[in-house]
Amino acid sequence: MSNLETIIKENLNTEGKLDCKDAFKISAKTKTPILEVGDKAKELGIRIAGCELGQFGNLKGTGEFSEVALEKMAPFIDDKNRIRCKDARSAAGGIGLKKIRGTIKEKNMDVTYCELGCFKEKRRSRLYVKTKTWIENQEGELLFGKGKTEVLELIEQEGSIAGAAQKLKMSYKKTWSHVKILQKNLDDVLVESQQGGGENSGSKLTPLADEYINNYKQLEKDIEAYANERFKELFLKPRNKREFKD
Repeated sequence: MSNLETIIKENLNTEGKLDCKDAFKISAKTKTPILEVGDKAKELGIRIAGCELGQFGNLKGTGEFSEVALEKMAPFIDDKNRIRCKDARSAAGGIGLKKIRGTIKEKNMDVTYCELGCFKEKRRSRLYVKTKTWIENQEGELLFGKGKTEVLELIEQEGSIAGAAQKLKMSYKKTWSHVKILQKNLDDVLVESQQGGGENSGSKLTPLADEYINNYKQLEKDIEAYANERFKELFLKPRNKREFKD
């Protein structure tokens, strides 16, 4: 019996499985690459349990969300909201795996390429919910939405309708028509313009326009938050059992 095999068998839990944390301790103690520890356990018919990143098994304490943990993992998260096991564990330096585990759960991330070889990548496709919010009148005509908000914000930022049009790569006439339609449908003045070359010349938003923008953004944020929570309840069921590599 090899030394590695002996040590693995000496460190099994009460269920006859090798806990993830103990596998890493064995790797460090014997100076054996962690994947070799996982392969040896598989060769012996021993299952790995208690993933420290929360991907399978039940650890005591699920962990807690941490902005610091999210910041440390951010450079390694791909466009599908996935992070490699090695990178997630590396990010735990100085803050501990509990915060990494809790943050992964809170942000519903997938962990890929387990260092012990338990899984390479989750086979379940990621699902996302998208929302789009706009305000209409009773005739179904658009009163306020994301596009109109962008026009107003750029007018304020650039100090003129011409400047906003240039940023939007839109003609002056079309940009101004957005403003006119808004003002007509809302029956309020949203943009004030002053001709001439003085320091007060150009265009600026009225306080009422700022109020419309802020209220719209808050509405958009609230709807998105509700949609995300409801989506998780309906579509993202708890996945306690993870697929192991054959």
